[in-house]
Formats: sequence, structure tokens, C-alpha cells
Amino acid sequence: MRFNRLDLNLLVALDALLVERSITKAAERLNLSPSATSNALNRLREYFDDELLVQVGRRMEPTPRAQGLQDAVRDVLVRVDSAIAIQPNFDPTTSDRVFRIFVSDYTQFVLAPHVLALANAARCKARFEFLPQVSNPVGELERGEADLLILPRDFLSPDHPEEVLYSEEFTCVVWADGKLAKGALNFERYLAAGHVVMRPTGNPIGESFEAWFVKRYGVTRRVAVTTYGFAPLPAMVVGTDFVATVHQRLARLAQGLWPIALRTPPLPITPMEQALQWHKYRTKDPGLVWLRELFRQAVVRMDAGIASPA
Repeated sequence: MRFNRLDLNLLVALDALLVERSITKAAERLNLSPSATSNALNRLREYFDDELLVQVGRRMEPTPRAQGLQDAVRDVLVRVDSAIAIQPNFDPTTSDRVFRIFVSDYTQFVLAPHVLALANAARCKARFEFLPQVSNPVGELERGEADLLILPRDFLSPDHPEEVLYSEEFTCVVWADGKLAKGALNFERYLAAGHVVMRPTGNPIGESFEAWFVKRYGVTRRVAVTTYGFAPLPAMVVGTDFVATVHQRLARLAQGLWPIALRTPPLPITPMEQALQWHKYRTKDPGLVWLRELFRQAVVRMDAGIASPA
């Protein structure tokens, strides 16, 4: 198919080349030979009258013209995929679709089991691929690589629809036999303690809790341990006099696994609104309509099983 003398199949090749910045890797992504991919690049260079990708060391880098094209090309392809490629109906009992969901390990720990249990009860044949949020999840959504993002609402894009799933409080976790479990956990003891904190790898989204804490109180916590996930935090205080400030649902689940005690934070922490987001072109995608409802039902199931506060 051609538009204004451009073979539209070349846009798919251009998208792959700009993402991979390698003829070999783009060829693998396109399921083409390197020579066919190189030929596609030459035709694109001729059409746009620009080199598009130039060799810099061992890697190809986009020209300014290519950088200006990248988002526009991806937008066109996502529109086409949303309007044409998506099936008009979705039956979870027969579909072989793969849902790509970008989530934190916290969400996988507290919510994903309920999503999968409901999907199993519905005899769902579709597959779920949970992916990390360590780089740029909103960018993955923009490129059509993510079906859903599950993120705190403050980190979502203003350019796409969103829906708040639930509100999450925070609690402090200490070793049940440690000094911090005895007596009140006031601000002075909290500040003096060693803290176990999560610091994501890659390019974290949004402001860290440490930056927020310094900005609000003008002091820093003494960070004793850092890790790249939320789920290990409650376990890491066991046998120590450290404290971890943790999502309340996660902490309550961890109480059944580790000798820990929960304490009310000695400072006000704004509850987190955990939300889901999808691409604006896929609002009416029947598969995603079904998936969003599955997450809503999973929240109800999750909260029905939460124990009373310790």
C-alpha cells in the first residue's frame, strides 16, 4: 500500500530501525533478512532525502530528521493497529492474546494473584506478561508496547485515559523482637533508626520518597539498606533494629511470613492512589475492556481477604 509515493510497509521498518538502531536487530524484529532491512533503509533514505541513521562507533544514531519522525511514525502504527488489527470481539476462553502489563513487584505481590485467580475461574486462555517499570513505562504505552500500566496516579501520563483502582496507606515495619517494637515509634526514634528503602534501577519515574521527605521535613533519613524491589522490604528488618516504610497491604501479607510488627508512621504520609492507564486509541479494544473489568474485580477480591489491622 502506498501513500504519497511512500510504501507504508516501510514505516514499520523505520519504526523498528529507530527503536533498535541496528540493522541486524531490526531485521530480527521484522522477521526479515539483514539485506532486506538494509534495502528498506536505503529506500527510506531516498524518500526522505536524509540519512536517517548514521554509524557512530558501534551503534547507529538517528539524525535530527529521524528523531522528529520517530513519535509520529509510532503514533500512526498504533492508530492502524487499534483501528484495524484489533479483533471486534474478545472471548477469554478462546483467545491466545498476550496482555503486556507494566507493574511493580508490589502490585504483583498484592493484586496480580487475584487477577490470575479470576482469569482462571473464567477459563481464560489469554496469557499475561508482567513487565518491570524501571525505565519508561509511559513511553512503552505511547509506543503500543504496553497494554496497561499499573502505577501511582501521580506518575501517569495526562495524555491517556486512567482509572483509580484503590487507595493505599503506608505503615512502618519493624522486627517483632527488636527495640523499635517496644514503646511508641515517635518521630525521633524513626529518624534515628536505620532505614531499609527501595531504590529502583534504571531511570526511576517520579520523585523518590527520600526527596519528598527532605523537601517536607528538611532532614534526611539514615538509609542502612537499599534494594530494587518493594516486596523484600518487610523481610529485611527481621533480626535488626531497622525500619521500613511499606505499603500497608504488602506489610499485612508479610505478617503471615515473617516475625514483624506494624507501627503507625510518626509523620503524615499522603495515601497513594494506585491507578491503571491504557492508550487513548485502545479505549474500545474489547480485550482491554475485559481486562480492565478483571482488575476491578480483583481489587474487590483482594480487599475482601485483607485481615484487620494488627
